[in-house]
Amino acid sequence: MPTGSITMLDSVFKLTEHNTSVRTEIIAGLTTFLTMAYIIFVNPTILSTTGMDKNAVFVATCLAAATGSLIMAFMANWPIGMAPGMGLNAFFAFTVVAAMGYTWQQALGAVFVSGTVFIILTATGIRSWLISGVPKSLRCAIGAGIGLFLAIIALGNAGIVVANPATKVGLGNLHAPQPLLAIFGFFVIAVLDALRVRGAILIGIIAVTVLSMLLGLNQFNGVFSAPPSLAPTFLKLDIAGVLHGGFIHVILVFVLVEVFDATGTLMGVARRAGLMEGERYKGLGRALFADSIAIFLGSLMGTSSTTAYIESASGVQAGGRTGLTALTIGVLFLASLFLAPLAGSVPAYATAPALLYVAGLMLHELLDVEWDDITEATPAALAVLAMPFTYSIANGLSFGFITYAVLKLFTGRIKEVHAASWVIAALFLIKYVAFG
Repeated sequence: MPTGSITMLDSVFKLTEHNTSVRTEIIAGLTTFLTMAYIIFVNPTILSTTGMDKNAVFVATCLAAATGSLIMAFMANWPIGMAPGMGLNAFFAFTVVAAMGYTWQQALGAVFVSGTVFIILTATGIRSWLISGVPKSLRCAIGAGIGLFLAIIALGNAGIVVANPATKVGLGNLHAPQPLLAIFGFFVIAVLDALRVRGAILIGIIAVTVLSMLLGLNQFNGVFSAPPSLAPTFLKLDIAGVLHGGFIHVILVFVLVEVFDATGTLMGVARRAGLMEGERYKGLGRALFADSIAIFLGSLMGTSSTTAYIESASGVQAGGRTGLTALTIGVLFLASLFLAPLAGSVPAYATAPALLYVAGLMLHELLDVEWDDITEATPAALAVLAMPFTYSIANGLSFGFITYAVLKLFTGRIKEVHAASWVIAALFLIKYVAFG
C-alpha cells in the first residue's frame, strides 16, 4: 500500500495511537467478517417466511451490515461489525408477523419507530438510565431466552422437532435427508469452532448447501451475479399501521432487546480491545449513537434491527483496535452483494445448524443469573422459559419484568427496584389488561 494511503489511514483511525497497523486491522476485519457472514444467508431465509422478497432481503442485509459497520468505523472508530441481529429477526418473522398476524410492512414500521426511539434514548441519556435500571439477572435472561427461541425455530426448520397432537412437539423423521444434513452441518460447525477455524458457521452452511445440491435436493443457481433489486423492500414500511395501542409492546420489545443486546456487546468487545480509560469506555457515546442510526437506516432498506455483533471479539483477538477493522467489514459486506445466486440456493435446513449453534452459545448468559436469590432467579427463569414455550420474545420479557416487580413488592424489597423496572413492568401489565 502506498505510503500516502497508510499515512491517511493512520490519521483517520489513529492507528499509531492504538499501537496497531493497516495490515493487522485488515486481517482483523476479515476475521470478523468470516465469523458473521452467515447472516447474509440466515437473515433472508428467516424474513422471507413473512412474504418478503428473499433477494431483496439479501441486498438489504448486506447494505444494512455495510452501512452500520461503516458508520461505526467513522463515527466511533471502534472495531465492531454491524448486521441485522439474530433473535430480533426471528421475533420479527415468527412472532410479530406469523403469530400476531401483522404484515411485514407493519413489522418494518415497528423497527423504524424503535430505531427512532433508540436515537432519542441515546441522545438524551435515557438509554444509560434504562441499562442501569434493569437487574443483571433479567438482562442475562433476555439473551438466554432468545437463544432457546432460536433453538426451537432451528430444530423445526431442520425437521428434527415436529408438531405432535399428543405431546405438543415430537421427534421428526431422522431417516429423511433434510434432518440428517442439518445434524451433519451442526457437527461440522461445532467441530470447526472447537478447533478455532475462522468462519466455522459459514463453512457449515455452505457444506450442507453443496451436499444438498449433489443429492438433488436443492437447485444450484450459480455463485456470482449483479446485485438483485432492493425495490421490493426499500421504503416499504407501514409506519401508520403501528401507531396504535396494540403495537406498543412490540416496539417496547424491539427497544429493550436492542438496548441490552447492543450495549452489552459494545461494552464487552470494547473491554477486550482495551478501549478503556480506567472504568470509562472511550467513545462509548459515539458507538451507541452509531448503533442507533444503523437500526433506523436498516428499517428503510427492508430488514429487521441492525445491531453490534459479538463475533467482533474474534477480530479483536486478531489484533483489531480501530474503525479500520469495521471499515474492512463494511467493504466485505458490500462485496457480498454479488453472491445473490448462492444466497438464494441456501435451504432452510442448511441455516438451521447455524441457528442452533448460536442458540447454544447464547445460553452461556445463564451463568450470571443470581440463582441464590429467589426474587432474581424466578423472574429470570420465567423469562427464559416463556420465550420458546409461548413462541414469543415479548411474552418472555413481560413475564420476567412483571414477576420481578411482584416478588420485590411482596417480599418488602421495593427499594431494590429501579424506577426503570417499574415503568417497564407497568407497560407490559397495561398491555395484557388493555389488549390481551
